[in-house]
Amino acid sequence: MATQKTTPRIDPLTLEVVDLIGTVVARYHEEYEDAAAEHALTGAQARLLSLLSLEPLPMRRLAQKLKCEPSNVTGIVDRLEARGLVERRPDPNDRRVKLAATTQEGRRVARSLRDSLDFAREPLAGLSAAERESLRDLLRRMVGA
Repeated sequence: MATQKTTPRIDPLTLEVVDLIGTVVARYHEEYEDAAAEHALTGAQARLLSLLSLEPLPMRRLAQKLKCEPSNVTGIVDRLEARGLVERRPDPNDRRVKLAATTQEGRRVARSLRDSLDFAREPLAGLSAAERESLRDLLRRMVGA
């Protein structure tokens, strides 16, 4: 006799939370794409630029973070490099590896992108500091940080 697995029923509260998280993510992506377009960037170019504004990274690591093929990252870096926003440089720890890094202009554009994302800032401002800390802690728990 085969055992039949039953899918646990998801309660209405969980469904509502999942829907709300989806709405937040969709709004973030929409605003991010709009902010990228204001700088004549695609969303992928803006994401790569934002990642590199934190630290120079090898192309393979960029591909892993962006969840795409290394050849796609090469094309994105080429286009950003042509605009003077990114440069390739040797890795000081392994000269065989090339790092992609932002230029001064690239850091300025990345900062401008980050500063233009208002959709979450305004609603979060309506929460008290304790509520924002609680939300942050819950989100950290959800992502395992």
